[in-house]
Amino acid sequence: MKHVSILVPKRNAILSNVVGPYKVLLAANQFLKKTGVREDDFFEIHIVGLEKDTVLYDGAFRIHCEHTIDEVEKTDIVLIPAFRPDFLMEELEENAGYIPWILKQREVHKAEVASMCLGAFVLASTGLIDGKQCATHWAAMDIFKQMFPKVHLVSNKIVTEEDGIYSSGGAYSFLNLMIHLVQKYCGRPTAIYLSKFFEIEIDRIDQNQFAIFQGQKDHDDQAIKEAQNYIEQNVREKISVEWLAQRHAISSRNFVRRFKKATQNTPLEYIQRVKIEAAKRSLESTPQNVNEVMYQVGYMDQKSFRTVFKKYVGLSPVAYKSKYNRITAQFDSLTAW
Repeated sequence: MKHVSILVPKRNAILSNVVGPYKVLLAANQFLKKTGVREDDFFEIHIVGLEKDTVLYDGAFRIHCEHTIDEVEKTDIVLIPAFRPDFLMEELEENAGYIPWILKQREVHKAEVASMCLGAFVLASTGLIDGKQCATHWAAMDIFKQMFPKVHLVSNKIVTEEDGIYSSGGAYSFLNLMIHLVQKYCGRPTAIYLSKFFEIEIDRIDQNQFAIFQGQKDHDDQAIKEAQNYIEQNVREKISVEWLAQRHAISSRNFVRRFKKATQNTPLEYIQRVKIEAAKRSLESTPQNVNEVMYQVGYMDQKSFRTVFKKYVGLSPVAYKSKYNRITAQFDSLTAW
């Protein structure tokens, strides 16, 4: 039997991150008993908080915790849900009380620890993932990098696992994390059944196709902001890093250093990501073919465009257009007849 503690962050926990894991683990118990694998529950599930009662979404919902952390001496698995991003620093401060308890469970009792979405900020605050891989919501990656430079943040993975510590990407990708944990502890057949029962796409590994690159401009380096704006307003142009540095009267080396410090991207990465984001919008919403879109965002070589696109999106341009372009989807459905 595995004792599971689903934590309830104070203030603004994401309700689905509490209820969803609870339901998946409960269903795993039911399946194992129904199929005769076990006579009793495999997962002993507990809702654990800093306080007994937590009010969410301005009073719309309330969660009653079975236990507070001081009542749970030992657990096997700690699940850290996400919280709403509106007041990130305040949320972290409010939930700092979890950190010594999580560390005790990990270091003394060898518990496994998993974070969901922005729960990665709480996990990273423990120091347990310094030097390890971690995933979080794509919209929070820039600030995560700034706050936790020792963590190996991965932008593409839906789920990470390293030395009994897990994380999942944004929003509802926590469902893939739960299927991953069920498969590890209960076997592939149970995981397949739950993926079908809850209609979760099993073995989904890449979240890049969901990311929207918005550019990090929450900084005070005016020259870098001007460079960012120029890149975004001249998507068709072939822009070199050296030319950008000269344009702003900064040495190339200093320009690259300042750009990465301000945006968490090198200038080349930023140029590529802006171009690819523009290409994605065209592939989603216009009847243009891939070559037309490629030229529109300043690429002349098909192989180069395809390689960079797949690096940041996780799909080829053709596959992305087929998946997200309504015009293409409607045409395909008509021709299928």
